[in-house]
Amino acid sequence: MEAGIGHNRGPAMESTGWRAHCWRRARAELLPVLPVEVVRTRVRRAKSLGLDYKTYAGVRATTGRDLIAFLFSSNALGVFRDGQPLAEARADKLTVLAADRHIGAGPGLDADALGQRISAASAWNLPPFGSRWAEMRAEAKAWLKAHGLPGDAVLMIGETDHERELMAAGGLAGFITGTQYFTGERHAV
Repeated sequence: MEAGIGHNRGPAMESTGWRAHCWRRARAELLPVLPVEVVRTRVRRAKSLGLDYKTYAGVRATTGRDLIAFLFSSNALGVFRDGQPLAEARADKLTVLAADRHIGAGPGLDADALGQRISAASAWNLPPFGSRWAEMRAEAKAWLKAHGLPGDAVLMIGETDHERELMAAGGLAGFITGTQYFTGERHAV
């Protein structure tokens, strides 16, 4: 078949093999080739944050920033009533975290008291379940502004879908379950 005007006589684009080749090449050109020392530095940083490298690299690639703070929910810490002790392994992991830690307490909990127990930079009573998106967004943005934090540099460690929605409403860097952060276990999705 004769090619029409404007045809560059290249391979037919209908070919799935050609499209796959183009996609692989474009993807490879997008990904930066990092020097080994940069990768080593990022692996050390991930470890100092208590994250596996894949999670850290994913958050960093998504936001384009390093993480400077963590927002832990009381659910992620496994604290459901005032005065309840924090599991020793969780307390130990918090002491070596190389970023500011903040606490978001669930309803009925004394956020300030829990914040003092984990040496948090701030304590916040999270919006209650059933809050509208706009309300959650406004509260999260006000909390970030009050503490001079860029949302995309704060990782939320939580447990519930409500907390995941709060992370999205506030424009935070991402969300990891407390189970994954503290034990390394991942839930099947």
